[in-house]
Amino acid sequence: MITNLLILLNVLAFLWELAVTGGGALSGQISSSSPIVNYILAPVDVKVNHEYYRMITCGFMHGSLIHVAVNMISLAALGRFIERTVGSTRMFLIYFISLIGASFGVVFFSQPLVPTLGASGAIFGLFGALFAIGFKYGPAGMKLIKANIGILVLNLIITFTLSFISKEAHIAGLIVGFIFTYATFFPPRPVRAYVVDANTGEQLESHIETR
Repeated sequence: MITNLLILLNVLAFLWELAVTGGGALSGQISSSSPIVNYILAPVDVKVNHEYYRMITCGFMHGSLIHVAVNMISLAALGRFIERTVGSTRMFLIYFISLIGASFGVVFFSQPLVPTLGASGAIFGLFGALFAIGFKYGPAGMKLIKANIGILVLNLIITFTLSFISKEAHIAGLIVGFIFTYATFFPPRPVRAYVVDANTGEQLESHIETR
């Protein structure tokens, strides 16, 4: 599953952080001379230095054990559901397009020298995808939306309450994930199938299938 692979990549990246910081990354002790700073994102890195790779690598760096743990729990919960619903390929696209969208949000709307790292921008993209899926399923999908709206609102409150959280990344990721999923995901359509007598042409039975 793509979700499991993404979790593995994030965990491996954090293990690398632990190795290069001598364990300091566990509690967020990352110095300005650490190799980690070469992979996180600040607007100046892209606008001035043209280090575009940071727009992806920043999504796999985390500031502490709590940071990576919370994000991976969220990724597991959202990602596995979305992957089952839309398939592995589209899940991969949703995640990475949301990650890049979140990074653009940082580049264009965040302070030039403020560094950003973490998978939460892409994870907010999965929130957007979840709600897009709900809208696509019409009245039946409203149950999905109602079941998760409280979680999204809580996360948005946290986003705008805590000063160290990147509002720009979260909102941009949410919007991009919603738009991309809504534009590319089409639920299976009901198809009425008939069992017909080959001799008389009489309809004997019908049932509903999906495709």
